[in-house]
Amino acid sequence: MLDTPQITESPARQAAVIHLTIPRAEMQAQMGPAIDELIAAVVAQGVGPAGPVFSHHFRMEPGLFDFEVGVPVSGPVAPAGRVKAGALPAARVARTVLHGGYEGLPGGWGQFMEWIDRQGLGKTDDLWEVYVAGPHSDPDPAAWRTELNQPLN
Repeated sequence: MLDTPQITESPARQAAVIHLTIPRAEMQAQMGPAIDELIAAVVAQGVGPAGPVFSHHFRMEPGLFDFEVGVPVSGPVAPAGRVKAGALPAARVARTVLHGGYEGLPGGWGQFMEWIDRQGLGKTDDLWEVYVAGPHSDPDPAAWRTELNQPLN
């Protein structure tokens, strides 16, 4: 289920990130270890996490994802392994929240993009998800919440 989409201003957020370019089929295998690596690095540096984990997608081809998995931080990030300093950009975005497990993301994004198109809004090439509530906060997928953000032209 999707919340009613809204248009809002999203502020820039300082973050620690790991850049991944992986086949879509490897998403589950790669995402968890990247999140664990990020959290360990920001905790060790004493700068986070300062908010929920996100994924900022630059390019999504049918079989390939080019994105950063990241976590907001409260101060500068020193490079550590694959972890580097990054940010979510300030942007005017269309935003909604998907309720439920991650298997609903493809359909949720499809419905969300249809809504954006019906509104006649111009989209940028990138988009991001914020994992507001997930397996880290509740084992029941019915309680999970993923914020979907589509920057607008």
